[in-house]
Amino acid sequence: MKKKIQSTVYILFVLVTFFALVKAFIGYQNPFSFYENPLVWLALIGFVTVIILKEVVNNMAISRAKELQNEKDGIVPEPENAWLQKILKSWTKTKAIEQEQEIILDHNYDGIKELDNALPPWWVYMFYATILFAVVYLVRFEVMDGPSPEMEYQQAVAEARMEIDKYKATATDLITADNVELLTDAGALKRGKAVFNLNCASCHLADGGGSIGPNLTDEYWILGGGIKNVFNTIYNGGRDGKGMIAWNKTLKTDDIAKVASYVLSLQGTTPAAGKAPDGEKWMDGSAPETEEVKTEVIEEVIEVKNKETE
Repeated sequence: MKKKIQSTVYILFVLVTFFALVKAFIGYQNPFSFYENPLVWLALIGFVTVIILKEVVNNMAISRAKELQNEKDGIVPEPENAWLQKILKSWTKTKAIEQEQEIILDHNYDGIKELDNALPPWWVYMFYATILFAVVYLVRFEVMDGPSPEMEYQQAVAEARMEIDKYKATATDLITADNVELLTDAGALKRGKAVFNLNCASCHLADGGGSIGPNLTDEYWILGGGIKNVFNTIYNGGRDGKGMIAWNKTLKTDDIAKVASYVLSLQGTTPAAGKAPDGEKWMDGSAPETEEVKTEVIEEVIEVKNKETE
């Protein structure tokens, strides 16, 4: 009767699981998603639980039957986990306490005796494995001139740089100092002004005239002018120890490009209290030289030569 009930429950769970799987594969895009179809997982869990319980019950019944049969036949069963004890003994070669007299060495120290135990097989096999590894390593890297760890490192670095360059070349939304462009549309400059007032005005003043930081409205730059240099200065920070902090951990590259464009839009404006120029006069190498610029350059060269003559 009990076996009949167990078989009936087992068959019912098999049928329920089967129909749940069929329903899931027909009606759902991802049938094994728990959120889309929890019934499938519940059916599978129930099915596995029934199988485990069935096996446990069967094993318990078989074990009990063996015990009764052994008691009837007068057979003494092996202790539990006898197989584990055999494995441990074979991998350690330990002697039982009753057999220690066979491996006691002759000498003793103040009554302390030494046992001549054999090396554990697992230790011996590991030792042999290290010898084999040493031979393979010697042949691979010394005889066959394999790559050294430094060479492998350089190769890995080169591959990583290639992957980075490939990503930069294909990523359309990645802005760096190499590909940044000057933005002139009103929306970008408005966003740049907002970022500037929030983060930069405390040192450069709202009109860019300069306070703790330098004047941003004149033609003189400490780390170079132009969109690429200004972007790089904001991204990586100013001079070590006395320049501004790097903003790459605080601002997104898109915002850095916009605030850099806004800073350049301040060129030629007249601040309320402009700070004295810092750095060197910046001339954009990509811009065509006007006659006025050429005249200034010639005058500077003549002045330098006159000082050298004096």
